[in-house]
Amino acid sequence: MPDHATSSHPAVQRQLDRLMTLGPGADILGLGRITALLARIGNPHLALPPVLHVAGTNGKGSTCAFLRAAIEAAGLTAHVYSSPHLVRFNERIRLAGQLIEDDALAVLLEEVLDASEFAGGNIGASFFEVTTAAAFLAFSRTSADACVIEIGLGGRLDATNVVPAPAACAIAQLGIDHQAFLGDTAEVIAGEKAGIAKRGVPLVTMAYADSVAARIAEVAAAAGAPVLAQGAAWDFEVAADRLHYRDAGGTIETPLPALAGPHQPANLALAIATLRQQQHVAIPSAALAAAATAARWPARMQRLAAGPLLGLLPPGSQLWLDGGHNEAAARSVSAALAEVAGERPVHLVLGMLSNKDATGLLAPFVPMARSLTAIPVPGHAHHAPADLAGIACRLGIPAADTAEDPESALRRIASRLPSHEPLPVVLILGSLYLAGEVLRANDELPD
Repeated sequence: MPDHATSSHPAVQRQLDRLMTLGPGADILGLGRITALLARIGNPHLALPPVLHVAGTNGKGSTCAFLRAAIEAAGLTAHVYSSPHLVRFNERIRLAGQLIEDDALAVLLEEVLDASEFAGGNIGASFFEVTTAAAFLAFSRTSADACVIEIGLGGRLDATNVVPAPAACAIAQLGIDHQAFLGDTAEVIAGEKAGIAKRGVPLVTMAYADSVAARIAEVAAAAGAPVLAQGAAWDFEVAADRLHYRDAGGTIETPLPALAGPHQPANLALAIATLRQQQHVAIPSAALAAAATAARWPARMQRLAAGPLLGLLPPGSQLWLDGGHNEAAARSVSAALAEVAGERPVHLVLGMLSNKDATGLLAPFVPMARSLTAIPVPGHAHHAPADLAGIACRLGIPAADTAEDPESALRRIASRLPSHEPLPVVLILGSLYLAGEVLRANDELPD
C-alpha cells in the first residue's frame, strides 16, 4: 500500500493524487522500471554529487541524520532522500539542506509522472520509483557537496540502487523485517542489504553474527567491494559520557548523541566510519564531533514538546514517540525508554500495521509497562486494537484496553493515574504512519 500523501498546495495535491494510484504489488522490487524511467528524464542519477548510500533494517535513518549533520557542520551542503514521510511528502526530498518547496515539488512530480505514463507508453512505475526519480532529478539540478540516500526497502533491488559509483555505502543494524520481499532468515536479508555494494566502493558495516557477516562478505566480494566492518576496520566505545571512535587513521572523541537511546552511539560511529572511509568529501574531525549533538531525526525516540497532545497529560508528564515496528527496534527503544523513565511509571499507546509482529514488538516492554492502550493506524491495514490489547494481556502487561485515536488514549491514561504515584512517561509507538499523525496532532511538523 503506498504511503498516504496530502498537501494543502493544490498543484502538489493534483500530482499526489496521481501518485497515490501507483500502488506497489508483491512483485514491485526490481530495477527495470526505475532504469527505464530515469532514461526518459535524462538519467539524472548519473549527475549527482558524491553519494553516501545507507541500508539497514533499523538505524539507517538515524545514520543518515548523523551524516547530514556532519556534512553541514563542515560548512558544506547535502541533499537527502529518505522515506517514508511523517507529515508532509516534502520531507522525502531535502535540497541542499532545505525541504523542497511546494511549487518546485509540483512541477517535478508532474514532469516525472508524465514521463512515466505518456512518453513512449506507461512504464508502470510505482509510488516509490516515481518519488526516487523525482528526487534524483531535483538533486541533479541543484548544487550541493554530497547526497545522502536512504534505501527504501532491502538494497539489491531497491529503486535507489541505480547509482553506479557512490562515494561510500553503509549498512546499519540488521534484523528480520519485510520478509515477504526479502526472505525469512537473517542471512538472506543481509545478502539483500549487501546488494548495494559496488566495485571499488567501500562498504562500511556494523558488527554482525558470523553467519550474517559471512553472507555480506560473499556478496561484497562478488561485487568487488571492500568490506570495512566494525571490529576489524573500525570500532568505538562509550566511556565517561563520551564516544571514542578509532580506525587506522586515528581516533576521534565526540559527545554522546543528542538522539535518545543506547543504540544511537553505534549509529553515530557508523556515520563517522562511512565519512572517514570515503575520499570524495572532506569532513574534519570537529564536524564529526559536532554531528553528535546537531543531528535530529523525528519520531525516533523523540520527546514531544508542549502541544495539544502533551497537554492532555498532567503537567510534568513526559510524552515520547517512536515509529519502530519490529523486534530489533523494540529492543533498542525499550532500553532507551528504561533510561529516560527511571522509576517513573510507563504507559504505552500502540498502533501497528497488520503485517508486523506485535508479539515481537511488545515483548521487550513487558517488564516496565503498567498499561497499554491500542489504537488504529488511520488509512492503513492495521492490527485490530482489540487484538493488540489481547496480546498485551497474554504477555503480562497489567492493564490493556483500546481507544479510537491518540487523543482518546492519552485522556484515558490520564484519567486512571493514581494520585500517589510519580508522573508518568508515555510512549506512543508501533508505526511511522501513526507517528506522523501524532506529530501533526501535537503541532510538531518536521522541518
